[in-house]
Amino acid sequence: MGYFTSLYASELPHRAVAVYMYLRDRADKDGKCYPAIGTIARELKLSKSTVKRAIADLEKSDHLCKEPRWRENGGKSSNLYHIR
Repeated sequence: MGYFTSLYASELPHRAVAVYMYLRDRADKDGKCYPAIGTIARELKLSKSTVKRAIADLEKSDHLCKEPRWRENGGKSSNLYHIR
């Protein structure tokens, strides 16, 4: 079936479904993407806190793996997301 069959069958809240679809749409062929929390929130018209909760829901349900990224000067950058 489609990408979202297991997602629809899960008991994830609608915020997690929306964020998953957003990330899936922006992922490369390997299922990786790295949009900022603020960008996701702005484009989905959600708060940053809601996006963070949705990402936590997706990690807990094993639909997503989050990896921190760092700049050359040691500063934080946006996270790298691996879509499963």
